[in-house]
Formats: sequence, C-alpha cells, structure tokens
Amino acid sequence: MHEFQIINKFFLQLSKKNKSSLNLNDDVFFDKSKKLVVSVDTYIEGIHFINFKKPDLVIKKIIRSSISDIICKGVKPKYYFISGSGDKRSFSSFNLKKISKSLKQEQNKYNIFLCGGDTVYSNKLSFTVTSIGFSQKIILRNNAKINDDIYVTGNLGDSFTGLNILKKKISTSSYLKKYFINKYYLPNLHLNLSNKLLTFAHSSIDISDGLFSDLEKLINKQKFSYKIYLDNVPISTNLKKLLIKKKLNKISFISQGDDYQILFTANSSKSRIINKISKSLGIKISKIGKICSNMQKSQIIDQKGNKIAIKTKGYFHRF
Repeated sequence: MHEFQIINKFFLQLSKKNKSSLNLNDDVFFDKSKKLVVSVDTYIEGIHFINFKKPDLVIKKIIRSSISDIICKGVKPKYYFISGSGDKRSFSSFNLKKISKSLKQEQNKYNIFLCGGDTVYSNKLSFTVTSIGFSQKIILRNNAKINDDIYVTGNLGDSFTGLNILKKKISTSSYLKKYFINKYYLPNLHLNLSNKLLTFAHSSIDISDGLFSDLEKLINKQKFSYKIYLDNVPISTNLKKLLIKKKLNKISFISQGDDYQILFTANSSKSRIINKISKSLGIKISKIGKICSNMQKSQIIDQKGNKIAIKTKGYFHRF
C-alpha cells in the first residue's frame, strides 16, 4: 500500500468529526475559528536526504521543505518545532553547532522562531518538523474549477539534477555541479507571494513529490483531469544546457519532485493580475496548462501537439 491508501483505510475515520483536519487530504490542519494552520513532516536519512555529511545544508533543506507546506497555502509560517533522533556521531558538538547556526540563519531569512521539540537516541537519523502559521483563510486542495489555468512558480528539475550529481549519476562542469547541488540543498521559497496567492488561487500545493504526482493530489477528490503543455513547464537555462548536452529527456527531470515550488490553479480572468504580481515581486510564474472535465483523460502535450506517456508521475511512499 502507498501512504494515501493507508490514510484512507486506517485513519480517515478518526478525523471525520473534525473539519479542521480537512479529511486528511491536505498538507495542513486548519482551524478557522482559531486562525491556526499546522503542518508536520518527517525526514529520514537515506530517503529524504542522502547522508549527514553536510548537516548545515541538510537542516536548511528540511526547514524549507517543511514551511513550504504552509507558504503554498497562502500563509506565512511563524513558529516551528523540531525533533531529532540520532546517535553521538550525528549529534556531535561539531554538527550541533552547524545545525544551530543554520537554524538561526533560516529564522532570520523567513522570520520564524523555534518553539520546542525533542531529541532521542537512535541508530537511525531522522527529523520531524512541525510548522505553524496563522490566517483567517487558506488555499485548499480539491478546490480547482473546470477551465482553471494551471500555474507553477520558479523552475523545476534543478533539485533532482543536484541529487543525481551527488549520487554520481550525472557528471558535469564544476560550475554546473555547484549550481545544481545548491538548488538541491537550498530550494528557493517564495514567501512574499504567499499572501498574494489568496487573491487569485482556487487551489494550491507545493511540488515535493513531482509535478504530475502533486497535480493529481490537487484534484484527487474531484472529477477532473488536466492538460499540461510540456514546452511551457519552466526549467532553468542551466538545466536546458545540460539536457541538450547529455541528450536527456526533460520530462524525466520535471516529474521527480523536491522542487518546493508552488503549483496552483486560477480562473483565466486572473492572468493579468498574476502577471503583474509576478513582475512586481520578481518571481517567475508560468502558465503550464488547464484543468479539464473527467470526460477526457489527463494529457501531457509536447511542442508538436503530440500526447506524451510517462513511466512514473512522481515519488510515492510505499509500505
């Protein structure tokens, strides 16, 4: 079973009487009366990060990927709790100093504050982060409308490229190596866009498991499909160069996740204001497709108008 089957079969019934749980089908808990937004994520060595040789960068990636769940809901994060399990080697004084320094830098960058957590001894290294924000309103999943435009912020695929370079599956110049590894460890979150999203987005999610995987989560309880124009999916100039040089397939890189960009839908009448906000904030926002009825299957279209089939739509936790 994958994680969503487990949730639906064993745990959904436990949340039925609590509307704030959002039927366990969103990335957050939202108590409207208390204006409270909460997200919880766990990160395991060997699954969510390769190793702990760079604790200062790993902890930054963990914090950013955690608060990304809050940001994509149109909310600015305020507090976080972090729990860690590890041994003396992982939690050496040298590593703890680096972790503390990185957390302080992230707090200054995103105006967040550490409020608690827990540490336990374990042979397996892991971290769990709880992020908290406050808002009267959030952008839900499963609130897309037929004919909504589909948008994504930033560029996709750089992080996955960095991961493959770290795994020595891709070799490239020292400049590109540094660029892609940096994108892997330090995803670029669009904090200034969060409040603006509330003015035009019908639904939203951050891209953690892959463009197509997360797009399907966005509409998983709605009888909708989607049409994505592959040529419109944004990638960096550096990734474009690498794909051409290595003769690699673009779709394999944009569908692997770990980008933490915001994927959202909006009415076509909002395109002008979205473009205006994109320019004023200096944030790249690309229109990549359309929400359709379920009368047709979801489609990925290339620049010649041909339908593309893909082997995997993204990452799934399977048990």
